[in-house]
Amino acid sequence: MPRSRKGRGAQLTEFAAIELLAKQLAQRGPGVHLGIGDDAALLERVAGKLVLSVDPSVEHTHFKRQWLTLEQLGAKSLQCAASDLAAMGARAVAALSALVLPKGVTEKELRAMGRGQAKAARSIGCVVVGGNIASGRDLSLTITVIGSAERPVGRKGAKTGDQLWLFGDVGLAGAGLRLLQRGKLRPRSPALLRCLEAWRAPKALVREGLLLPGRATAAIDVSDGLAADAGHIARASARRLVIQERLLARLLRDELRKAAEVLGVNPLDLALRGGEDYALLATGPAERKPRGARVIGRVEQGGGVVLEGAGRRAVELTGGFDHLAEA
Repeated sequence: MPRSRKGRGAQLTEFAAIELLAKQLAQRGPGVHLGIGDDAALLERVAGKLVLSVDPSVEHTHFKRQWLTLEQLGAKSLQCAASDLAAMGARAVAALSALVLPKGVTEKELRAMGRGQAKAARSIGCVVVGGNIASGRDLSLTITVIGSAERPVGRKGAKTGDQLWLFGDVGLAGAGLRLLQRGKLRPRSPALLRCLEAWRAPKALVREGLLLPGRATAAIDVSDGLAADAGHIARASARRLVIQERLLARLLRDELRKAAEVLGVNPLDLALRGGEDYALLATGPAERKPRGARVIGRVEQGGGVVLEGAGRRAVELTGGFDHLAEA
């Protein structure tokens, strides 16, 4: 088995990299018959429907190396992918990790990424069962997640009269990203550090997602911004989603308000358009509201997404993160 050269700036060989990751990630879990170590992984039959999603994290597109540690990057890549399972009300089973490594990645750096992925996998109850390694100009991690759900929840199904529910926080990660873009990598303020942490170390709300089947009529994870992702439900369900400003404003954290002041922006705008929160947005009848869900609006006849202010004055909401427009 080829070995990597060690030391600062040493280049790993492909087989040494695979061996390193196999030792860090290889483990057994429910539903996994064979993980890392063969040409392909083997999974047992799972109850319900298979739920699959894939999510890339590409250097210079989704992150810059100086913005977070490689351990944080490894964990973030898997948590972001698993958030899609949470939105479908699925239980995580397994994940595949495809890495593109630029020249100069060392054993220490690869070990840090693997350590982050292993921690993230344990936190959501799944196993990394394989993947691929290739060389390239920029660092990237593409994660495929596999889950199962007896009654998956989609974006289509919101009904007139449903409440609009939110799990988790919105705006903090968007504030964190804007701070990083302005070069504030190590602020002293606890409020700003909390925003950076929200962007650097998101958590997929898999446990909360398991509360959705049988209760929610539609759901989505908030990755492109609350307004944009509410729009996805509105279009799929052919309904209007009304976000009530007073209800959403009550949920905004003090850390977000302080960060917004530093950034010179409206905290409500960060909450609506910030992105990368990996909160969960769902619709459903009031009598079925899950524990931990906060009501931020309602579903009506019509289309689109509106923000309802004082006196029921409504403003149409558009925009959000566009992956192709931002490329």
